[in-house]
Amino acid sequence: MPTSRPLHGEIATLYTDHHGWLQGWLRKKLGDVHQAADLAHDTFVRLLAREEPVQAREPRAFLTTVAQRVVANHYRRQQLERAYLEALAQAPQAAALSPEERALLLEALDEIDRLLDGLPAPVRRAFLMAQLDGMKQADIARALGVSLTTVKRYLVQAGMRCYFAVAP
Repeated sequence: MPTSRPLHGEIATLYTDHHGWLQGWLRKKLGDVHQAADLAHDTFVRLLAREEPVQAREPRAFLTTVAQRVVANHYRRQQLERAYLEALAQAPQAAALSPEERALLLEALDEIDRLLDGLPAPVRRAFLMAQLDGMKQADIARALGVSLTTVKRYLVQAGMRCYFAVAP
């Protein structure tokens, strides 16, 4: 990849100049030094995954924006995991999963969350209502306060995101 080296150099400079500041900012926001370190790391990993250059005029403002998205994704994943664990706790013992199956399922849920990341919130909600709650499109339209056509468009948009992310 020809743009990889200049991009990685730019991220390395951001990391060297602002990692300590970002980790401190996250520590104040989260109140947990370990979680702040993890999410600061995740912020730079997200930047390394980019294909286009960062070119941040205000590096700290830019890093704050990216880190806020990483934190939001982190909380969303935690909420998803808690909901899964609560549903699992209410399931009959015969339906209980082994630790390996549980880890694989949580990994799959995390991957689904990653695939849906970046979609507008209503699109994501419509997709989850259809897939997880088994709601009909008309019910989703009523719940979201949108037309049936809009719900269909949302579901196609989310489905295309998932399909193209896993297609060979």
